[in-house]
Amino acid sequence: MGPCDRMVTPITPEKLAERLKAGSPSVTLLDVRELDEREAARIEPSLHIPMNEVPARKAEIPRDRPLVVYCHSGTRSMMVAGYLEGQGFTGVSNLTGGIDAWSLRVDPTVPRYD
Repeated sequence: MGPCDRMVTPITPEKLAERLKAGSPSVTLLDVRELDEREAARIEPSLHIPMNEVPARKAEIPRDRPLVVYCHSGTRSMMVAGYLEGQGFTGVSNLTGGIDAWSLRVDPTVPRYD
C-alpha cells in the first residue's frame, strides 16, 4: 500500500465529534494503528485493523455507512483511506491530525503518546 494520487476527504476532530454526537448517519471509525498504540489510547467505538492487515481484512470493513480512518497523526490513515477508495469504498474520510489532534482538541481524557 503505497502513496496514491487520490485526494482523500479530510475531517477535523471537531467535525467528527459533531457527527458522532449526532449519531446519524452512523459512522464507522477505522483505527489503523498498531496494537501497542491502541492499548495506549483509542477512540471508541472503533474497528481496529492495523494498516498492514487492511488489504487482507478489507471484507471486515462495513461499506454501508461513512468511514473515518484514523492513526496517530493522520499519515498512515491517509494512505489507508486512499487505498480503500481505490478498492471501491465510498464515503471515506481521514481524521486530520489523527488521535493526537483528537486528544488535544476534542477529548483530553484520551492519552497522548509519542
